[in-house]
Amino acid sequence: MAKEEEGKAKKMQSLGQNEASQACPQGCCPTSLLFNTAAPPPSSQNTTSKPRNSSSECRHSFVATTASSIFPNTKFTNHESLPSLHESFGEFKKVYPQYSETEKVDHVRAKEYYHLSFSSQSCLDYIGIGLFSYYQRQHHHDTSKTQFASSSSTPESPLQCSDIPFFSISYKTGNLKSLLLHGGQESDFESAMRRRIMRFLNISGNDYYMVFTANRTSAFKLVADSYPFQSSRKLLTVYDYESEAVEAMISCSEKRGAKAMSAEFSWPRLRIQSTKLRKMIASKRKKKKKKGLFVFPLHSRVTGARYPYLWMSIAQENGWHVLIDACALGPKDMDSFGLSLFRPDFLICSFYKIFGENPSGFGCLFVKKSAISILESSSSAGIVNLVPERVLLQLSKDKDHKQNSLSSLQEQELSSLSSFSGRIETTQSVKVEGEEESSELQIIVAPPAEPEAPEGSGTVEAKAQGGENGDFNIECRCLDQVDSLGLILITNRTRYLINWVVNSMMKLKHPNAAGVPLVKIYGPKIKFDRGPALAFNVFDWKGEKVEPVLVQKLADRSNISLSYGFLHQIWFADKYAEEKGRVLQTKEGRGQGVTSNKKKDKDKLGVTVVTAALSFLANFEDVYKLWAFIARFLDADFVEKERWRYTALNQKRIEV
Repeated sequence: MAKEEEGKAKKMQSLGQNEASQACPQGCCPTSLLFNTAAPPPSSQNTTSKPRNSSSECRHSFVATTASSIFPNTKFTNHESLPSLHESFGEFKKVYPQYSETEKVDHVRAKEYYHLSFSSQSCLDYIGIGLFSYYQRQHHHDTSKTQFASSSSTPESPLQCSDIPFFSISYKTGNLKSLLLHGGQESDFESAMRRRIMRFLNISGNDYYMVFTANRTSAFKLVADSYPFQSSRKLLTVYDYESEAVEAMISCSEKRGAKAMSAEFSWPRLRIQSTKLRKMIASKRKKKKKKGLFVFPLHSRVTGARYPYLWMSIAQENGWHVLIDACALGPKDMDSFGLSLFRPDFLICSFYKIFGENPSGFGCLFVKKSAISILESSSSAGIVNLVPERVLLQLSKDKDHKQNSLSSLQEQELSSLSSFSGRIETTQSVKVEGEEESSELQIIVAPPAEPEAPEGSGTVEAKAQGGENGDFNIECRCLDQVDSLGLILITNRTRYLINWVVNSMMKLKHPNAAGVPLVKIYGPKIKFDRGPALAFNVFDWKGEKVEPVLVQKLADRSNISLSYGFLHQIWFADKYAEEKGRVLQTKEGRGQGVTSNKKKDKDKLGVTVVTAALSFLANFEDVYKLWAFIARFLDADFVEKERWRYTALNQKRIEV
């Protein structure tokens, strides 16, 4: 066992050395450290002390420089005293001079995502990976309208043409295990999308099978429906926040006989309780059969905390199947993950269509081929087909003909349909994660032929590469841009931005004698290897929390998109017993002061927080706008003024 762990440690060290080295602002930190620099679990002493000391010194230097150089010895008690955007950006570049090396992102944003500038919207609520760019979508729509006008005697109204997606999804009920064993018929579009995603994530089709799902929750539920909980009864999750997807998995698995457990996180830094987690993972008896399913996110999509990858190795060595939740990873983080080293049994990630414009998309479930045999046969919903835009039939004014067309499409394989345009309409609404309303699609009749799409339009292009059958290639311009920018540039940029806004928020103090902080940040604060997500709350001058939902609504009025979440599974040491009574509450804001030791009661208690997440397209103006908006709460009358403003503008009143 010791030799095996030593071998894995050497592989991990080799993996880090193979990553391109990029210095931190002080010139000593390789970017590869970003992905696994959290303190390893107890008794994991497999690396030499010299590299660890060097990297530790570098990270401490980064923290010290950030804390001492950004608004040193300054506190802001009035939002009007904040330095201007221009002045703040100048100081920011002095602290992080290497930020100028990430200007390629600004060029991409200006050319491909110009809608963000037109709307002045700061989108800090996107989680996942984008597929297409806004420019690509608009260029495609212009081309589609031209083609439609030339092939139809009755031109489509602008309203009907203005929101055509590159693809839609259609639900199908099926058996996950049968699909994995025998495969299923899919369109050339789906095959091309599958290849592009697996290439982007560096996942080999020889080792893993990929399934399209409606969203992240559907992917988790598919695993729960098929995993053999009758024989491998335990389900162990590691989440510091309440996740709809994980809750769905727990509910489903418990109905199938599973014993669900969760890691706990120490207050106030919300670090994993290592001793407790190790006890839950460790095997008391040496048995060949698997203990259960270990569900591990590589980092928290709410607090930005990153977790040591060695937890996966410890779980595997103790007889667990491992599911990796990669949904919160940055767009290129899989480049440094080392999939061939850890080889999880399942991996889940999600993709959306266009950043800042269309959050709908799909989930991806990857199943290791050697793990398919352990799954049980069960009929599950959540598996979907991707229906490309050209496979959708053109709208027909004849209602009867439309119904016949719908029936006809359901009976045919999507791959046999060659020329369609427009949206599909079904009688059932289709819910897609990230959309508040369902999209209704209609089948429409296509013109007999359609010219080849111009280069860069974002549609599917059929390219014959010898032989009768051509291979379809899909231009996913956002994925191409991320590949071009690379891991180092993207992670450095988000590291500078997230640490600047964390430090700046901690400088906001109420103008009273006590100097009560305006903002409380949960989880990691200024930290070299933190993720680009942030969980915080705003408190008034009396120390009372401003409800996160209200903060979100007011932020939206300032063109800032935020989310809110619920931190849970929090463990308090005895010295924090009094604070525990004040902090913990239910999601509805009730239950303050409850300190029950009953498991059911404890599971319902936590902390509701405001959340912000930086994408690779985030810029300094986005984080400055967030900081300036939060600073407005220093005005004791800010919330009341906003209420009256809503009333004066004849808008719906915000309820506190």
